[in-house]
Amino acid sequence: MSKRWFGVLIVLGVAGLAGCAGKPDDSFTLEVDLPAEFRFIGAAYYGPATRQTCTLPRRRGKRPERKIFIARYKPVAERVSFELPLTEVIEGCPTVLRSVEFDIYAKWGKRDTDVGGDLTGFPILDDSGADESGMPVTGIQELHRQCQWLFRTVGPQHAIVKILRCRFLNTASPLSGFVQRDQLPGKTLRMVLDVIGKEEPAVGDNWVVVPGGWRRCRGRSFEDLDAFCNGNTSDFKPIKMPDGRVCDVYPSCK
Repeated sequence: MSKRWFGVLIVLGVAGLAGCAGKPDDSFTLEVDLPAEFRFIGAAYYGPATRQTCTLPRRRGKRPERKIFIARYKPVAERVSFELPLTEVIEGCPTVLRSVEFDIYAKWGKRDTDVGGDLTGFPILDDSGADESGMPVTGIQELHRQCQWLFRTVGPQHAIVKILRCRFLNTASPLSGFVQRDQLPGKTLRMVLDVIGKEEPAVGDNWVVVPGGWRRCRGRSFEDLDAFCNGNTSDFKPIKMPDGRVCDVYPSCK
């Protein structure tokens, strides 16, 4: 082999390596910032890529188009991380990541049943249709969910229980609740769960604000489980706190 052809092969080889090195990753890092005593079961859902004519079979049980990832309860806040592929070939069908969903659970008390839950997630779009880019120059896009505890009473003793509600936190960016697929390869998508300290009633017209918190309206009688106020803001009933105390005001127990 002549020196001339040897040199050409070296140049072509270097160019090939550069092309491989410059190829974007076909996955992204999903991070979730969890408050203390939160956990979730997450699922990444894949569907046929745009302009693909193949279909995934419907079946019970096994779901190859769904990838499950789990975070456990921890006594302190933590950040968990997962590597998710953006494309998958499932039973010969080229698919892309279409959405990520979460079943979120959190503890509000010491008993095994003192748990609340909610659903959240985000779609993965082919094209957001917006001019503004959702991926910052840092390579980390954040989606914020604001969680809040709502309280209500249940049962003949009007015991306090809590419900978890996690909502999308609206910001100035039109892409805050959406994710564009072509911006994700090799980048990080971070979902941040924040907890509002202030609790509110889960059902309207059941409670009246008083010093120290809230009082439960009496309704038609003490036995009335629904007990809407209906304008009566002077007749109340006691409530049972999670620790077993019987009190007039939640949460101060005055």
